[in-house]
Amino acid sequence: MTEIVQKAFLRRRSLLFTLAALIIAGTLYAAYVPVALFPQVNFPRIVVSLEAGDRPASQMVTLVTRPSETALRSVVGVRSLRSISSRGSAEISVNFPWGHPMDLAATEVGAAVAQLLPSLPAGTTFKVRRMDPTVFPVAAMSFISTSIAPVELRNIVELTIAPALSAIPGVARTSVIGGALREYQVEIDPMRLRTYGLAIGDVTAALTAANILQATGKLEEDYKLYLVLSDERFHDLDAIRRTVLRTGGTGIVELEDVASVKESVVPNWTRVSADGREAVSLQVFQQPDGNTVQIVADLKAKLADLKTMVPTGVTQSFWYDQSELIVASATSVRDAILTGSVLAALVLLVFLRSIRVTMIAAVVVPSVMAITALILGILGQSFNIMTLGGMAAAIGLIIDDVIVVIEYIETRLRGATIAEREASAAAAANDFLKPLVGSSLATLIIFLPLAFLTGVTGAFFAALSLTIAVALTISFILSWLVVPLLAAWLLRPGDVHEEDAQESRREGLWARTVSTAQRWPMVVAASILPLAAAGYLVTTKLASGFLPPMDEGGFVLDYKTPPGTSLTETDRLLQQVEAILRATTEVATYSRRTGAALGGGLTEPNEGDFFIRLKPPPRKPIHAVMADIRTQIRIQVPGINVEMALLMEDLIGDLTAVPQPIEVKLYGSEAVLLEVAPKVAAVVSSLPGLVEVQDGVTPAGDALLVKIDHVKAGLQGIDPAVATAQLNAMIAGDISTTIDEGERSIGVRVTTRPTIRDDIARIGNLELKSADGHMVPLRKIATIERETGQPQIVRENLQPMRAVTARIEGTDMGSAAAAVTAKLSEAGVLPRSVRFELGGLYAEQQQAFYGLMLVIVAAFGLVLLLLLLLFEDFMIAGSILLMPVLAACGSMLALAATGSELNISAIMGLTMVIGIVTEVAIIYFTAFEGFRATGKSAAEALALATRTRARPIVMTTLAAILALLPLALALGQGAQMQQPLAIAIIGGLILQAPLVLFVLPAINLVFGRFETQNT
Repeated sequence: MTEIVQKAFLRRRSLLFTLAALIIAGTLYAAYVPVALFPQVNFPRIVVSLEAGDRPASQMVTLVTRPSETALRSVVGVRSLRSISSRGSAEISVNFPWGHPMDLAATEVGAAVAQLLPSLPAGTTFKVRRMDPTVFPVAAMSFISTSIAPVELRNIVELTIAPALSAIPGVARTSVIGGALREYQVEIDPMRLRTYGLAIGDVTAALTAANILQATGKLEEDYKLYLVLSDERFHDLDAIRRTVLRTGGTGIVELEDVASVKESVVPNWTRVSADGREAVSLQVFQQPDGNTVQIVADLKAKLADLKTMVPTGVTQSFWYDQSELIVASATSVRDAILTGSVLAALVLLVFLRSIRVTMIAAVVVPSVMAITALILGILGQSFNIMTLGGMAAAIGLIIDDVIVVIEYIETRLRGATIAEREASAAAAANDFLKPLVGSSLATLIIFLPLAFLTGVTGAFFAALSLTIAVALTISFILSWLVVPLLAAWLLRPGDVHEEDAQESRREGLWARTVSTAQRWPMVVAASILPLAAAGYLVTTKLASGFLPPMDEGGFVLDYKTPPGTSLTETDRLLQQVEAILRATTEVATYSRRTGAALGGGLTEPNEGDFFIRLKPPPRKPIHAVMADIRTQIRIQVPGINVEMALLMEDLIGDLTAVPQPIEVKLYGSEAVLLEVAPKVAAVVSSLPGLVEVQDGVTPAGDALLVKIDHVKAGLQGIDPAVATAQLNAMIAGDISTTIDEGERSIGVRVTTRPTIRDDIARIGNLELKSADGHMVPLRKIATIERETGQPQIVRENLQPMRAVTARIEGTDMGSAAAAVTAKLSEAGVLPRSVRFELGGLYAEQQQAFYGLMLVIVAAFGLVLLLLLLLFEDFMIAGSILLMPVLAACGSMLALAATGSELNISAIMGLTMVIGIVTEVAIIYFTAFEGFRATGKSAAEALALATRTRARPIVMTTLAAILALLPLALALGQGAQMQQPLAIAIIGGLILQAPLVLFVLPAINLVFGRFETQNT
């Protein structure tokens, strides 16, 4: 190691040039590195959506869902399944272990369903989706016009704007919903049709046969090859009207003789609005390696270019812009880094009283950040809330390394001449190598177990821990090799502060304090008992959560109206909700989907969601705004059930299929669960702090059941399947052919008049054509009954399950879950045939806490191994390891004092406290060993170690606290993710100096370890 330092000094020009090149490269690369909200995470979940017509939910389970579950369960690596079956639709969530190769899994899942498809009902279709953050849009905008029809507005967005935006680098796809699609409708008059002895099927067949473009051969002439085409295509409404249905002795029957033909729109059971007006919504999705901030900037630039192609009267607004949160988070972290660095530099200036010394620290910190950014880019990491937070959290640790090295070099340069500066700085680098290596390893090795952490915690915080580990490694190298070079090069004799009377008095005070503590080691050691007791008591009472709540500037409001509510009535109720939103001063804009959802998935026409975007601060906290809106909806619109979630909470919930914090999963027979679930929901609703309770029973809308009597149908010469097809054509309509108009294909729908098909009383009068051509009213061969909507059927791992869900307000997740468990465990609450378990984000929290506890245990083990390698003494190693345990009590007290929850961010901070406090203890103990090696007595060595290390320990502690303070204050939007981490570290740092300088020596004095240390 001595040779490395000597070579570094000999080749200082090339070393400093390489460093400068890396800094420049890192700074430039930071401008181009992908920027996203989340790290690239492969969520181990695949969703299979199946469509099989409009059959009842029970039939869907029997014919579609259950066979599909069986086929999917055989896919390699499947951990669990959850399915939802509704009318004609099913959605199966296939979960794999974290770390499973999801590209291969998606292929195998698709192959399993495709192999099963021939045995499923005819016409069944399926779609396979991998769930990752890119399935949600990074930007979404609405287009509104009062002068342009919805059809034309949809065409402008879909055919002009969407293709242009799709060409932007990094954009994976775009999705357009809302507006209306044009079609031609042929409305049959049954009486006139009957007069001519025709049926609706004859009309469909005639239109199909009349609209043909077909090649009939090729011929050569005039040295050219001609393709002969028979063009019988429709070009306008008149051509459709003149379609010949029948010819004969009685004349020609044309379509206009039996039907009216007109332009119309495709029947639509969804509704999209923005700020209270009908709108077309365009959502933009990015590729996995896309730069969200750059994509949105390019989107806005492209939209500005397209203004000339968009008619006057079309207004466009962004109702979702993910880049705003990213930029706000990056700005908050950047400000935290700059502010923390300045505050730490001031600490150096106050203690060392040298501008040049302070400049060295001011150069090293941004250098570490720039090189860290470069390495993160090489490792394929993006700038996101976790990597940026890791860089901010690492500032205090980097400054810690720089301060202890600079302070040690400064003491070695005292009294050295200009000619001796280089040799003294090199000697200081060599002498300080062991404590620097030990202290750096003490922090670095705690991140090794994090590599094995799974779940959402491992996926998200792996990026944070990798960032900190890279930053600390670079910090160690620069502190060891570059700081001594800069000190030897920059420092002048006047920059090295000689000890003065004030400093002598301060160090004398330290020596007397330590001497007093040495005389009463048992008292000092016993003082940790109240601290440990307070830490334990606070830990048992501390509120717990999952991810830190973040004010992301917006939230999602999911809603449901009573089952079977028509789209028109649902829209009427939602207009009242929109009035509440417009009256809320904190709301900037909103977008609403009915019959669809922001994240896709199975959605009925009576449900959907709002995305509500708030005005920038200053304003009410986002949770207060959500509570106010929830209260107003409950009072003014009692017919609507709502759930509200922060964007990140909703996104992670959808990606992991556990969107609610509290989920009570009930298992038993389907009939029993339908009865028990509402009762459990009532019990959960009675518990304090639980709101938006849903019983998990989602009935579909009412149905009109047409039961064809096969005997009667046979007597009339009507095949039941043919009757069903004719009925479908008369009610839903049959797309008989299409007409190409520009880039769009316009359908021609054959149906009956609305006055006939939309009246339940007249359904029985619809006439069906028999095999011999005579017409038969539907009522003669079938009965028509109203049927109450059948609930969606939920199954988990091939067994019936109902999930009662709730969100929390005014309490923490751990307390809410404990209250639910205690209540449901009481005798008589649940029948013996029903069992329950908790899922939702609480289950994710428990898994995360368990994993992080294992990480902490493993970190303690690795640190203990390091201490044994350094000191070869279990007692000394154990006493050093006790310091971070006691410091963790300070972390818990700090979390409690600031009203923070114990969540995965706070536990990450606790894990880092282990390394930070151990690092300082190692440097202190190494100094003690050094003095003992010179023949000093234990008391003399202890006094000298305290005298020489007290100032750097206080300096590093104060500098680290100030560096983390902006992060702990969470100044700025999106800065709350790392706030608990910073608070936990600061709480540990506050106790660091007294623990290391007083408690650590006292414990070893009590057990006599100092006296037994030999030279």
